[in-house]
Amino acid sequence: MDHDENEDNEQKLFSLKEAERARRELEPVLIEAMENRGKVAELDDQLGAVANRILMMGGITIEYERVARVRSEHNRLLTQIKDALDRIHATGCVVKDLDSGLLDFPAILKNEEVYLCWRVGEDRIRFYHRQDEGFFRAQADRPRRHRPKASNPIINRQQCAPRVARVREGMP
Repeated sequence: MDHDENEDNEQKLFSLKEAERARRELEPVLIEAMENRGKVAELDDQLGAVANRILMMGGITIEYERVARVRSEHNRLLTQIKDALDRIHATGCVVKDLDSGLLDFPAILKNEEVYLCWRVGEDRIRFYHRQDEGFFRAQADRPRRHRPKASNPIINRQQCAPRVARVREGMP
């Protein structure tokens, strides 16, 4: 493996400032992808209804031009979604859930690999979770590691329900 390939395999790590800058740049791209995904779902329903009608009626006559337009629009939107996701991933950001608009930004916090996470509708990045944990995994069995501090805006997403662990120190 040459040096360039090795660099491509390394995960980009974001500081909070870098993640915020990327979030602001990527938010419109993500929103457009989410909207296009909703449109694709509607077109899927239309195409599914046509296929079901053909199956149930034994090959009824269909409006080929209309179905071709729907299929063409469906393919165009899928290409736009793929392009948007590729653009987001090229920054080093991870799309965790396109339906809810959830992005993760790899980072190091207190010598631990974490994801700074943000969801469409939030005004800034406030949450993080360990990279080996899911977004809403319950941590009832874990002691609170960090006391809340009003001046620290980052909260462990694992503790979102009680919203107790605010952490900023240790951010690169």
